[in-house]
Amino acid sequence: MPPPDNDTHILICDCQGTMPLDEAGPALRRACPAGAQATELCRSQLGRFEEMLAETAAEGARLTVACTQEAPLFREVAGEKADLLRFVNIRENAGWSDEAASAGPKMAALLAMASAPQSEFEFVTMESRGIALILAADEAGVALGTKLADTLDITVLLRPGAEVMPRSATVFPVWQGRARAAEGYLSAFRVEVDDFAAPLPSSRGALRFGPARDGAVSQADLILDVSGQSALFPPGLRPGYLRADPRDPAAMARLTDEARGMVGTFDKPRFIDFRADLCAHSRSRQTGCTRCLDVCPAGAIAPDGDTVRIDPMICAGCGQCASVCPTGAAGYALPDAPAVAGQLRAGLAAYHKAAGEADPAPVVLFHDGDHGTPLIAACAHLGPGLPARVIPFELNETTRLAPELIAAAMAYGADVAVLTAARPRHDQGALEAALALCAEIGAAIGRAAPRIIATDDPDALARETRDLPRGPVRQARSGFLPPSDKRGLLVTGMAELLRTAPDAPEELPLAPGAPFGAVIVDPDACVLCHACTGACPTGALLDNPEAPQLRFTESACVQCGLCARICPEDAITLRPRISLPAWDQPRRTLHEEAPFACISCGKGFATASAIEAVKARLAGHWMFAGGGESRLDLLEMCEDCRAAEAVKRGFEPHQSS
Repeated sequence: MPPPDNDTHILICDCQGTMPLDEAGPALRRACPAGAQATELCRSQLGRFEEMLAETAAEGARLTVACTQEAPLFREVAGEKADLLRFVNIRENAGWSDEAASAGPKMAALLAMASAPQSEFEFVTMESRGIALILAADEAGVALGTKLADTLDITVLLRPGAEVMPRSATVFPVWQGRARAAEGYLSAFRVEVDDFAAPLPSSRGALRFGPARDGAVSQADLILDVSGQSALFPPGLRPGYLRADPRDPAAMARLTDEARGMVGTFDKPRFIDFRADLCAHSRSRQTGCTRCLDVCPAGAIAPDGDTVRIDPMICAGCGQCASVCPTGAAGYALPDAPAVAGQLRAGLAAYHKAAGEADPAPVVLFHDGDHGTPLIAACAHLGPGLPARVIPFELNETTRLAPELIAAAMAYGADVAVLTAARPRHDQGALEAALALCAEIGAAIGRAAPRIIATDDPDALARETRDLPRGPVRQARSGFLPPSDKRGLLVTGMAELLRTAPDAPEELPLAPGAPFGAVIVDPDACVLCHACTGACPTGALLDNPEAPQLRFTESACVQCGLCARICPEDAITLRPRISLPAWDQPRRTLHEEAPFACISCGKGFATASAIEAVKARLAGHWMFAGGGESRLDLLEMCEDCRAAEAVKRGFEPHQSS
């Protein structure tokens, strides 16, 4: 069993003297007093690694090694002890920079982040037998099938009208058809085909086909789309759907190589942890929150009764659903938000501990591994490297970045930037909304707005990171412990960001769509029917079993709008805002009335406004106005008295007069 995450030893290396660790040393020693230093750890000093690993194992601890380039070597040497190792890159991220001599606080932050507790995640399994459907418009599709026939079970579907020479031997079937719709994922695709027809064996100059029919169905493990037509799925977002321009030889070669490897069993991360009990999508056939449905680019999310369903086989891992989910029902798991916040807390605490009074405030640069990591490395290898105050933080996808993580970084005393590609793979609407929300809050307290650096150029990255606003290192910051749930982290992060600011407003109005706010109740319209409390998915609206009251916990409100939609009196409106005084009140009363006294026994029940509303609605109903006698006074009686009076009057509720 791995040792506790908080018991970690550190081993750093200056990579044959190419990093000025001696100059950065005081800052490192202040933050990491247990650290050990080497200069050629992967070669002549490999014995030092083995010695420290043995000591670490004997103590039941972990060992963080500040080298990622030689991680395979260290794992091989460690053998069965490899699960005790963690690795962090301080070379490209800090040491190879024209500001390396002052990068000690950043190195301390990187080491602390790597040593912080990590979260675990699950996998889902897909098994491909190699049954491949090639969608083609011409000979290119048949040629592709010929190349892959030794590896895959090929079927080619030619678009109607294609001119293709018949083969001398039928190695794989070639059909005619037009793919009308498709669903599924790697190992489980289903394609609906119109104009489907079989080839005539007597075809001579070109393949000819027999009678066509619509509505045929083809099932496959893979779809190789070289048709040149509109994509069946968003390119790059559906496992097992490979697409290339048949006129691009390089793209066709890449598709061929990739398709050869798509046979066997594949483990895919379950990117999203979903809790249906927290979902605010719908109640009583009224639609509330649709944020995740609106942003999912892969079509992995669908309504499912009062909640939604996220298909882990289809999910592409962009994390936008988790970014916009206000309740925590959808949480990104690779890693989860509380674990990321814990790393930020550890790293920024180490930075502030090591930094001097004159050092500028740190900037957390969120980036991904596919684009950001190699770009930062190129900036270090070929250019000036990152500034000493810019701390790279790798995420699986930058689009999973949510307001709670941005707010946490800012509350811990850092400014925030996000590195993306010039042409990102995923839509960035959710990311931009998260940054805009935090910028709105930051502007109210004089903090630099989080920003996006969208570039593929390492020189541009170097320029833009040096041009970031420079705040004082001692700017207001919190040291709060991250709650273990996503919504708790969102509320706590925002509250701490505001509470630590010297001039924060008590109430901050927000734009519609924000995940915080108040419910405003019109007392003249509300009859305390409590339809809203039954619909509220987060428990923000509550009744009082002891008295006719509507109570509200503002910090729990996600502004889903279900209460306003379901209110029969149209008595509710929403007000997006952050109000710390309101958040500090666990429950406050929005509306209350005295109980209505039963006209027969005097017992309190319902409210006068509710009784009047019901009477107004039923005034013309035959059950209460039948036989020329008004029975509306029955509605002013409690349940027991109403039943007794109905028997006394001979009132049969199931027959009209």
